[in-house]
Amino acid sequence: MLKLYGGERSRASIVRWYLEELGVPYEFVVLDMSAGEHRQPAYLSINPAGKVPAITDGDFKLWESGAILLYLAEKYSKPAPSLEQRSILNQWILFANATLGPGVFGQENRDREMPRLMTMLNQLFDHQPFVLGEAFSAADVAVGSLLTFIPVMLQVDLSAYPSVLNYMQRISERPAFQAAIGGRRSSP
Repeated sequence: MLKLYGGERSRASIVRWYLEELGVPYEFVVLDMSAGEHRQPAYLSINPAGKVPAITDGDFKLWESGAILLYLAEKYSKPAPSLEQRSILNQWILFANATLGPGVFGQENRDREMPRLMTMLNQLFDHQPFVLGEAFSAADVAVGSLLTFIPVMLQVDLSAYPSVLNYMQRISERPAFQAAIGGRRSSP
């Protein structure tokens, strides 16, 4: 069985959300981060960086939330996406982790980057319900999880981005989101 390693309030919730969406059976191995379980040899053999999340799937080990989302999408997507579809999915997951996260949560970049990024996303959601179009995907987990962290972690006004707020509300009402993340957020 696939095992997901993480803390109760960690980025492992992003992977949990996607596993719940996919309906993939998994075991959530809760590491006591305050006791340093993520720095012990047993866990370092899974992720030598000592960070969460990580997964094991049989003998296969993988860490970094974006890489895990891509692996799960590749393994469990039906029908299998084309190279072009996978590349667009990769683009959005990398965007979430490398551009959106630092642009919104990096204080040194926020004033410059956040309005530009939120305007772009607002325009996207003006025309389609999900990141890749009409269907929910791992891209929504990557982008959506960061967007729903904004009201929890920052005191910013998002009223200039009504389509983003609508998107955040819709994805946060999904049963899989509620099962994996629901308890940690406030409403957008």
